[in-house]
Amino acid sequence: MNKNITIIIAEDDEGHAYLIKRNLSKSGVINPIIHFTDGEEVLSFFNKIKKEKNADPKKGYIILLDIKMPKIDGTEVLEKMKSDPILKRIPIIMITTTNAPAEVELCHKLGCNSYIVKPIDYNKFIDVVKRLGYFLEIVEIPNAG
Repeated sequence: MNKNITIIIAEDDEGHAYLIKRNLSKSGVINPIIHFTDGEEVLSFFNKIKKEKNADPKKGYIILLDIKMPKIDGTEVLEKMKSDPILKRIPIIMITTTNAPAEVELCHKLGCNSYIVKPIDYNKFIDVVKRLGYFLEIVEIPNAG
């Protein structure tokens, strides 16, 4: 993956966030990672970037977004970002414990690029994150601008 891509992890569970970061690194991902614990922080971050006049047009982002978060949940973040003419280009991968078909369908309808269910089993969770890391190494991601 292009080294100008920053990975945003939106995850309120510190343990899950740590495991995601650690296992992305183990799978070869060396991109910068920023962790937010709620949806409000994610939206504030991107609204601030949109207002910056000197934002780097070559900089890109990908978001790993949990659904169940405090303040603003992941589906609302997804909806707001995908309805914004600038932010809608940012790939969003839902990574959550929720596997309800209605939730999966809603997230795809709102524009998520992928939906990954976090397994409850520790070893399976690690394996899923490592596979995600391998995927991120080969996927092409658009610039933010």
